[in-house]
Formats: sequence, structure tokens, C-alpha cells
Amino acid sequence: MPARTAVVQASIGLHARPAAVFVRAVTDTGLPVTISKDGGPAVDARSLLEVMSADFGCGCEVRLEVRTDRLPPGTSAGDAERALGELCALLESQGS
Repeated sequence: MPARTAVVQASIGLHARPAAVFVRAVTDTGLPVTISKDGGPAVDARSLLEVMSADFGCGCEVRLEVRTDRLPPGTSAGDAERALGELCALLESQGS
């Protein structure tokens, strides 16, 4: 399964607006992305409620993963890798 790690840079973590921006970006990929932090369960990154409830704070290292067994038709593992790179860049650019 394609996976990447990133550090959440938004000063309030993945709450309110930064969480909404992230979830919208994940949903736009059309991919089944999960997000987790060390010691925590993976949650559906397309769910604003799950993302906000998981308490991903500023400076938190998160792991994004795509379930390749659930890829939409016509989507490759390479597409998933590219999407994860973009999502990680988003998380790491949401400072302030």
C-alpha cells in the first residue's frame, strides 16, 4: 500500500479550516486515504469528523496511506503515490 509521512504545520493542527481544506483535497483525489499518528488508529481522511476527532495537532507526524485493494477503476498505484505526495505537501504548507 502506498504510504507517506508528513508533519502537520497548521498552528491549530487539523481542526476547523485546515482540516476542512485537507479533507476536501483528499475527497477530490477520489482515493480511499487513511491518516494516523503513532500509537493511534487510522481514520478515513475523507471524513471531517474523524479527522478532527483524531486530534492531529501542530507538529504531529502523520502517516497517510491508500488502500490499493480499494482503488477506483482506472487508478494505478502511481496515481496514489502522486496524490499522497500532494496531500503531504498540503499538510506541510499550512503554517499559521
